[in-house]
Amino acid sequence: MQNVLIVGAGQGGTAILKLFEQVDMINVQAVADIDHQAPGVKLSRLKEINTYESYIDALEEPIDIIVETTGKEEVFNDLKKHKKKRAVLIPGTVAHIIYNLLNEKEELLERLKKETDSRELLLNSIHDGMIVIGLDHQITYVNEACENILDLNKNEMVGHLITEIIPDSHLPNVMKTHKKELNQSLNLNNGKRIITTRIPLLTESGELLGAFAVFKDITEVVDLAEEITDLKNIQNMLEAIIQSSEEAISVVDEDGRGLLINPAYTKITGLTENDVIGKPATADISEGESMHMQVLETRRPVRGARMKVGPLKRDVLVNAAPILVDGVLKGSVGIIHDLSEIESLTSELKKARQIIRNLEAKYTFDDIIAKSTEMKLTLEQAKVGAKTPVTVLLRGESGTGKELIAHAIHNESDRKHYKFIRVNCASMEEDNLEKMLFGEESGPPEKQRGIFEEANNGSVFLDEIGDLSLHLQARVLHVLENQEVLRVGGQDPIPVNVRAIAATNVNLERAMMEKEFREDLFYRLNRLPVMIAPLKERKEDLKPLISHLITKLNEDFGRNVKGVNEQAITYLNEYDFPGNVRELENILGRAMISMEQYENFISEKHLPPLRKHSLDELDLVNEPKKTDVIPLQDALDEFEKQLIIETLGKNNYIKSKTAKQLNISLRNLYYKMEKHNLSKEG
Repeated sequence: MQNVLIVGAGQGGTAILKLFEQVDMINVQAVADIDHQAPGVKLSRLKEINTYESYIDALEEPIDIIVETTGKEEVFNDLKKHKKKRAVLIPGTVAHIIYNLLNEKEELLERLKKETDSRELLLNSIHDGMIVIGLDHQITYVNEACENILDLNKNEMVGHLITEIIPDSHLPNVMKTHKKELNQSLNLNNGKRIITTRIPLLTESGELLGAFAVFKDITEVVDLAEEITDLKNIQNMLEAIIQSSEEAISVVDEDGRGLLINPAYTKITGLTENDVIGKPATADISEGESMHMQVLETRRPVRGARMKVGPLKRDVLVNAAPILVDGVLKGSVGIIHDLSEIESLTSELKKARQIIRNLEAKYTFDDIIAKSTEMKLTLEQAKVGAKTPVTVLLRGESGTGKELIAHAIHNESDRKHYKFIRVNCASMEEDNLEKMLFGEESGPPEKQRGIFEEANNGSVFLDEIGDLSLHLQARVLHVLENQEVLRVGGQDPIPVNVRAIAATNVNLERAMMEKEFREDLFYRLNRLPVMIAPLKERKEDLKPLISHLITKLNEDFGRNVKGVNEQAITYLNEYDFPGNVRELENILGRAMISMEQYENFISEKHLPPLRKHSLDELDLVNEPKKTDVIPLQDALDEFEKQLIIETLGKNNYIKSKTAKQLNISLRNLYYKMEKHNLSKEG
């Protein structure tokens, strides 16, 4: 072991220090440098090597080799003068040459290791087994696949004679003949059967170095044959599923010619295999374009296309998608849904939703968008109402969200575990509404109880209370004041514990002056009024409302629209939304319907023309923003819509008076309001 002193702890000295630390035969005894903050000095302290500011002091250590790395001639001469005779002095230039040579050696070793590792990685990544032998017939190399096939590990094979591992090996014979043996079959001791190729290892000059074999376990081939059999079984199973499916399915090839249909398809279209198989994709269409051909042209799926099919011109919805195999278009598959069945199910779903809607409160305050100061104040007032037992009166324009707040008040109150029942006070004739609210003594047992009884311990939401007749107003007041109900035709009052939440867009003060609304009921309802600002007065809520409504509409429409671009936001921000949030939802829904499937953002071109605020502003010729021509029916519909809006406003939004003034029935008014997406609610 040679003790070394390194003089100079700069970059060169530090490099020499790190190098010597890796050499077993060298012990760095000390490091000297006048700069006690030099990098080599700091490193020496970490490694507990003695450090000196004066190399003269360091020479007192038992030193065998002195390495001068400062490069200063006077330092070298001074060291030569003061060193002990047995110590060898090496100039820095020589030290650096040694350092570079050792570095090159390390780099070469590292490169050789990487090349060896790369070869190992390559040979171990192939699925074929490989075994190599030398001139002495001993195994020098095997890869992982060889270990797996022979069921032996590398240590059990390398260094052993090939015939000890594979008794029937022909590799010695290949070395003897210098000839390849291709695709030979061989049975192994472990029962496996392999196909092997044996090749002699020869230099360019023909010198023999050994031989190697590459082999494959043909059990994999047998397994593959079994897989093919399984695939055939799966194919038969899929065909059986398709044939038994109640979904109507049709498949065409890449040229658009019919390949397959199932019985459900024949049932809906009336077309048999003879009418479709081998025929163009248009063969089943009586009205509309072929979705199969559209899919084949665009390589994109189609969803919800409406058309008529077969000789009976059955109205259907079609979903179609491309069939891609390894990225290659092989055809198209279509699923056909009978629209009449869908409409029937949709109708049933709407009825079920209405029942649920009337029997439970779905929304909480967390579901209500409130970024504006006005809406935040409204919710604070509503939360106060939720914690008190008094009647709450929600006031605001149509479509501002009064029903959502009524739901939230119920869910925030101590009645949240009981029923929440909504009733539209303007939705039916007086007699029917009276029986619904208060029950009917002479009716069948299941219909005797009215809404106030059904909602016992819960809440009743009296929507559009401003449309109640004076007679029903008196009866509602009696329930609120006395907490008891007298059924229609009954004599005995029935006690109830019910909380009322009322809503209206009617100006009740004006209605009282015109003797259309009772003052005593007004003051009973108005103990805790909650005013809801129209959307035009809280434009801060527009962006979050749009985001919320797009999420909801994506679920309803099965789309993935991500948002509205800035130009469309600006355009919407300039509109006053007389229909408020409900109109905003309608506008966004119509925009999404007009979008292509590949479009992700609503732009201004997708938005429908926004309506004028009054008939005086309505320009039926120039109204459409995106075209100079408007169909006659659209113009008539727009005129009808604006007339209803203005007449409702003139009549304080009392529907019965509006219907009478327009000389139509109340039922017809409600039909037209639904047709034009005008709110029937407060």
